[in-house]
Amino acid sequence: MTMHQPEPETVEEIKAANQRFYDVFSALDITGMDRVWEHSERAMCVHPGWVPLVGWEDVRQSWDRIFDNTNFMQFQVRYLNVVVQGEFGCVTCVEGITSVVQGQATNFSTFATNIFARHEDGWRLIAHHGSSGGG
Repeated sequence: MTMHQPEPETVEEIKAANQRFYDVFSALDITGMDRVWEHSERAMCVHPGWVPLVGWEDVRQSWDRIFDNTNFMQFQVRYLNVVVQGEFGCVTCVEGITSVVQGQATNFSTFATNIFARHEDGWRLIAHHGSSGGG
């Protein structure tokens, strides 16, 4: 079986979509999250320590809750790996996070998997899975 290498520009598009996700997350920007995500029932999100959320409405409510309780969020994304297969792209990475939530400052790392689907207007996030830990 031969593996087809994705076009380099496709990998760069997915990296850019992934960066947009972290940019709007850092900005605590719910309108930006609306633009990054696919608004469908296949949208899925697992925040560290949370139960899985399925469907855009539940996913969006989770971001609202996080943003309402967060004063500051900054990411250093490391160990980025991108895989492209047809109309889907997957990014795995380690998120180095500095945050201030309800006045409490913390630094921690999480493992993350972000899955994107190709749309006419670019790549949209359909799944984000963050797990505790990370290097």
